[in-house]
Amino acid sequence: MPFGRRVCGWKLMGICCAHVLFLTPIMPWSLHAQEMTVPQQGALAGERYRVIVSTDIGGSDPDDYQSMVHFLVYADVFDIEGLISSPPQKGRAEHIHEVLNAYEADYPDLIRNSKDYPSPTRLRSLVKQGAVDPAPSDGFRSPTEGSLWIIDRCRAPDPRPVYVLVWGCITDVAQAVHDAPDIKSKLRIYSIGSWNTSQDRAARDYLYNQHKDLWWIEANTTFRGMYVGGNQTGDLENGVFLEHHVRNRGALGDLLVQKLSHIKMGDTPSVLYLLRGNPNEPTESHWGGSFIATEHSPSYWTDNPDPELAEGKFPGAKTVSRWREAFLRDWQKRMERLTPRGAEPR
Repeated sequence: MPFGRRVCGWKLMGICCAHVLFLTPIMPWSLHAQEMTVPQQGALAGERYRVIVSTDIGGSDPDDYQSMVHFLVYADVFDIEGLISSPPQKGRAEHIHEVLNAYEADYPDLIRNSKDYPSPTRLRSLVKQGAVDPAPSDGFRSPTEGSLWIIDRCRAPDPRPVYVLVWGCITDVAQAVHDAPDIKSKLRIYSIGSWNTSQDRAARDYLYNQHKDLWWIEANTTFRGMYVGGNQTGDLENGVFLEHHVRNRGALGDLLVQKLSHIKMGDTPSVLYLLRGNPNEPTESHWGGSFIATEHSPSYWTDNPDPELAEGKFPGAKTVSRWREAFLRDWQKRMERLTPRGAEPR
């Protein structure tokens, strides 16, 4: 298929992506073509990004606990500016604090390895409660502690954009944008859609339809590459990896395995996206996936429907799973910073 042509009629997990227009690359995006493009930029290359995590941790899916543990062992390479509980339904700020309790227990190990880990006290001050109910049909309701905090951080006198990683409902982002549309020039959204979208579709549709100038990566299937496909041989298999490299690694490792004994971590690609790759170019290679622009908006990207990039029924998932060994080995080294349970502190 010549590059640059429109592809009509693709169906992505129930979301119609007709008239997809590939805008950025100069050659067809294929797994083979991209294998020569190893992501070099990102937080692990020394670039510091301002990050807010909006999560439904404590709800029906325990994988947010896994993603929060993973995020915190990389806390030294980010400027973390918010940890927002955005369920709705189950899940509250107290569940973020549950992970921070484990972080506090492991903090002596972490700070010995990097002076840039934020203190537990600092992180606790960034925990905010967001919306606990879905938005009404308009897509917005009234300000929350979480939405007001997003506005506050976007208006801070720092020229860098604010990356909001949405692991739950996008309710608080929609409220913030409605109340303060001026913040859109600072906002960069990477949202994990699919089930999360179904929990508050009105908020998502409000942003999609009314704020087309919002910088937004919406991953509905690409994120599945975190745990589907890729190299799962030997200790890289989802359960074996946690058993060998995470269990008994400090309070954080134990908490993660206690919540779920195999890798799911479907929200983690939003973090991987910032760790390796140029976040300014969503169509390029990143550990957290590569995406396509569409005719909807030049600042909106979503899953690539190319069948070559699908893992089974999940379009785009190979753009994450192909980096599986690299990002898991890096995480393994991070977990080695934590004293094994029962061992003498280092």
